[in-house]
Amino acid sequence: MRYTPAAKELYILNRSKFTKQMADHAIAIFHSNDQMPTSADGTMPFIQQTDLFYLSGIDQEESILLLFPQAKEKQYREMLFIKETNEEIAVWEGEKLSKVEARELSGISTVMWLSQFEDALKSLVPQFETVYLNSNEHLRAKVEVETRDARFARWFTTKYPYHKIERSQPILHQIRTIKSQTEIDQLKEAINITEKGFKRVLKFIKPGVMEYEIEAELLHEFISNRSRRFAFQPIIASGYNACVLHYIENKNVCRDGELVLMDIGAEYGNYNADLTRCVPVNGRFTKRQKEVYNAVLRVQRAAMDMLVPGNTIIAYHKEVGKIMESELIGLGLLTRTEVKKQDVNQPAYKKYFMHGTSHHLGLDVHDYGYPDMKMKNGMVFTVEPGIYIRAEKLGIRLENDIVISDKGNIDLMKNIPIEVEEIEAWMAG
Repeated sequence: MRYTPAAKELYILNRSKFTKQMADHAIAIFHSNDQMPTSADGTMPFIQQTDLFYLSGIDQEESILLLFPQAKEKQYREMLFIKETNEEIAVWEGEKLSKVEARELSGISTVMWLSQFEDALKSLVPQFETVYLNSNEHLRAKVEVETRDARFARWFTTKYPYHKIERSQPILHQIRTIKSQTEIDQLKEAINITEKGFKRVLKFIKPGVMEYEIEAELLHEFISNRSRRFAFQPIIASGYNACVLHYIENKNVCRDGELVLMDIGAEYGNYNADLTRCVPVNGRFTKRQKEVYNAVLRVQRAAMDMLVPGNTIIAYHKEVGKIMESELIGLGLLTRTEVKKQDVNQPAYKKYFMHGTSHHLGLDVHDYGYPDMKMKNGMVFTVEPGIYIRAEKLGIRLENDIVISDKGNIDLMKNIPIEVEEIEAWMAG
């Protein structure tokens, strides 16, 4: 693999967190993602199912994890099933994980070939009453493709209809929100790579460059530093494009006098950075651009201070909205009369700031966690307020990644230029 894997102790700890919350006499089963097809004989790059990776560290297709903490025989309490390699696979694709390698990555002693899974499961059926099945229950998920987990759930409930079914996601949404130091270290590496890419393009951006050329410069730096890909489809949006929240075409020319908004991040070892910065194409902010930029920066810093243990995303977003409201009045975009007469269900500030301020970050860019969940030490959030003024063809968003701590939050992106003067100095240097 391209990245340096985390120590197996991380996955041993993660499995322990999960199994402690399982019901008595229960098993849990997790599947890897599919190798997704394109057309003809083409396939997309493989990206692992993050729950299986979180619990095992296995980054290979056609893998299954079985957890049975109360199995009578110790060797059946944790079982990993992987694709059996052979000479033909080794020639055409490269060797797959050996059993020894899988044990070392995962800390699981019992590793078997995938072809042995059904017989192994059948032998354990008399011992368990409940099976935890996995699915994608993210609030923003739009699932249209049947996953290996979903196919297995259909197969299992047909073959063993009298077993009780439980969902793994409620447990995972609790335990995955709190990041261990090892996970934070992986996030830091993704962020360090992102920082290198951002500083690279600060020297590259000038009037006449194409948005996709900036994207290419970033990808070059990411891959050169052992990242496999962007953490998500990058947004490189100049001028009016910055007012389109999910603009990903990255096809236009960057013009003198415009700002370019970059919402980007590198992946490292399946962990993801999420950075947004806005910079002047010609290296100098105009007076109006500075005004709006600094208003967004003030909102971001105030929001960071509200990410504290005990708060919730729901309450936090309401308070951030009030701060944004004040800044928009100061910019002449809203009046106090408009605010006084606003619909509380559709606040006036939403005309210029339409999205939320923060989301969990980790193995998924929009990582696990419920909106009403209380914030705790070890949670990692983005902080990304923005102001979008379509009439002025001006969109500004600023985003940093923060670890919550009762000793003071940790800004994982504190070394990445963000002040107007810093940005201008880097672009001029």
